[in-house]
Amino acid sequence: MTGRRRGMIIAMDGPAGVGKSTVGGLVAKALGYKFINTGEMYRALTWRALEESVDLDDHGAVVALAKRLAWEFKPVEEGGITLKTFLDGVPVTGQIREERVSVNSSRVAENPGVRKFLSKLQRELGEEGAIVMEGRDITTHVFPDADVKIYLDASPEERATRRHRQLKAAGQDVDRNAILAAILKRDLNDIKREINPLKRASDAMIIDSTRMTMHEVAESILRRVRRGKKDAR
Repeated sequence: MTGRRRGMIIAMDGPAGVGKSTVGGLVAKALGYKFINTGEMYRALTWRALEESVDLDDHGAVVALAKRLAWEFKPVEEGGITLKTFLDGVPVTGQIREERVSVNSSRVAENPGVRKFLSKLQRELGEEGAIVMEGRDITTHVFPDADVKIYLDASPEERATRRHRQLKAAGQDVDRNAILAAILKRDLNDIKREINPLKRASDAMIIDSTRMTMHEVAESILRRVRRGKKDAR
């Protein structure tokens, strides 16, 4: 990293449904940093491509769309920690949760040109530091020289249970076995993806959160961050 930064870059990777967004938000809030879930960028592009009837398998057309859009990342509330994606000035927080986006976003994420373009945006977002960034390839590809690298994991069964509990609390009638099957499929897609697949960075702090609360996970990361700050003095 060159230039003077306002704070550390904390990079976090891990499989779907492991709690990265919850933990990342807690860590960012404790440090007074910004937080971004980079997966939302892929979802935002997927939503816009569907809106414009762009063929998701036409890699060139999807990349061209990504480059044509005006991308912004900012909190939706005053003084907020979490950066949300805006496309052409419009926040897409609700739209990216649509089921049609969920079932198609992996097709967009597998596009090499899209990954190259969005990785560049992610580096620009984090270059000044004071940010917690989570995704699938942040520690290995986007910021391989991040100040702190975290690989957050949990068993597929525990991740399915957490997701089932979350959706039930939101009033949705969902089947836990279907959720588990979807998680296992997503894991396989992430690991086998040819471009920047999900993997553990050799120097990442690995946390298995299967038997931990999200607050306990966040506190273990904060201890690591504080230790790093002390070593840097």
